[in-house]
Amino acid sequence: NMPNAYTENKLVQESASKLLQDELGWEVVFAHHQEKLGENGTLGRKDLRDVILTRYFRRALRQLNPWITAEQLDEAEQTMLERLSSASPLQINEEKYKLIRDGISVRVKKPDGSSVVERARVIDFKSPKNNHFLAVRELTIRVNTMSAARTSSDLSMACL
Repeated sequence: NMPNAYTENKLVQESASKLLQDELGWEVVFAHHQEKLGENGTLGRKDLRDVILTRYFRRALRQLNPWITAEQLDEAEQTMLERLSSASPLQINEEKYKLIRDGISVRVKKPDGSSVVERARVIDFKSPKNNHFLAVRELTIRVNTMSAARTSSDLSMACL
């Protein structure tokens, strides 16, 4: 069947996935209608509304910031999830990019009771081998809008 030979899946996703996996050593997961939800599921998402892959996010924070506490992990995750309702998607993306690039500010209590702000790294840019690279194909994210809940699976490939 000739029309099926030239799909986005064949032309873009499969070839990009193969390159990432075979040449760069990334983990590649196909999630469309196959993702098992739950803490021990495919990606560790509890719900289709989860936009952060918490399992990988927290693992990276613990690995790259050995000093981080459970409370600071929660604080970092909350910072990544927060956004102004009036912000445009571009503004939100720029803000999240800066957090990933520069680190996420978390409060660290000092022995004298005062606190300072430290930056918790999410990605080790100096030693890329310290990172876990994951590409997720066809990730479904349920988006709640003012009018109704709708499912959006237009995220063809998410790379972390």
